[in-house]
Amino acid sequence: MKRVLPHPLLTLTLTVVWVMLLNDLSLGGLLLGLILGILIPLGTRSFWPQRPRLRRPLKIVEYVLVVLWDIVVANVVVARIVLFKPNRKLESHFVTIPLDTRSPEAITVLAGTITMTPGTVSADLSADGRALLVHCLHESDPERARDGIKQRYEARLMEIFE
Repeated sequence: MKRVLPHPLLTLTLTVVWVMLLNDLSLGGLLLGLILGILIPLGTRSFWPQRPRLRRPLKIVEYVLVVLWDIVVANVVVARIVLFKPNRKLESHFVTIPLDTRSPEAITVLAGTITMTPGTVSADLSADGRALLVHCLHESDPERARDGIKQRYEARLMEIFE
């Protein structure tokens, strides 16, 4: 089975994403999504020498819900900043997030999550993978931003991946 589906979770994710991109639930679209979901992991399996280990996969649902909520809230906050705050009153900061996680998958998801959340962007990862540089559009307390990212995202990702 591992020869045909080297990464079954990736196959499922690619199939679902394909159907969502089509915005139409049809048999043809589902079959094409399934074919892509099988062929892409097969074609890229040599780049995945080890499968990512998910220690608590059900925590992914909690993580996704937290991220979606944060994205909605951040959209409102950024809209208010853009519409009503003069540029001279913006308090932009680069914040260094020291990482406790060592999982490359967790670090990748964390960096992606930060970038997807309006008002923040992952700017750099240290060469040793122990710190992430994040730019915050408007943050009066950089330490609070750092602690929030570590508590809301990194701690949950460590539960999922480590």
